[in-house]
Amino acid sequence: MDARLNLFTNPTASKILKYVSGAGKALRDSPLPNSTRELVALRASQINGCAFCTDMHTKDATLAGETATRLHMVAVWREATVFTEAERAALELTEHGTRIPALLISRSLRRSGVDHTPYDTTSIVRTIEQQYGLAPLDTRFGRDARVNDLGPALHVGGIGHG
Repeated sequence: MDARLNLFTNPTASKILKYVSGAGKALRDSPLPNSTRELVALRASQINGCAFCTDMHTKDATLAGETATRLHMVAVWREATVFTEAERAALELTEHGTRIPALLISRSLRRSGVDHTPYDTTSIVRTIEQQYGLAPLDTRFGRDARVNDLGPALHVGGIGHG
């Protein structure tokens, strides 16, 4: 696995690492059981697309007593039946608190160049699906249907339906 960014030598990455470490400390200091904390950390790493962190938290969760079955189900926890209601609540909170937002800055934006609609990186996929009449990539879990597409915010070469 090759690192895309050296977290220790890049000044910007070092600042980001401080915030990520702070979030990790807040999670460690929480009253959540250790295994639930590891499930939360694993899901956040999956959402952020960080292979290093996903690998690390999978190993940590195994050490905390998690089974392979439950670890395999974290990515699809909404459909899985192996999690308690408390774990599902923690994973739901993780979904809402982890998504990396998309910030739109463009002269092609409607509404005077400012849009307050919540978008995330999945919104790009949703926009392409909407624009070209494609079936959603995520038909089983409906993730694409739960995000806003960028179309209403943009007015560029046919994109935009507002």
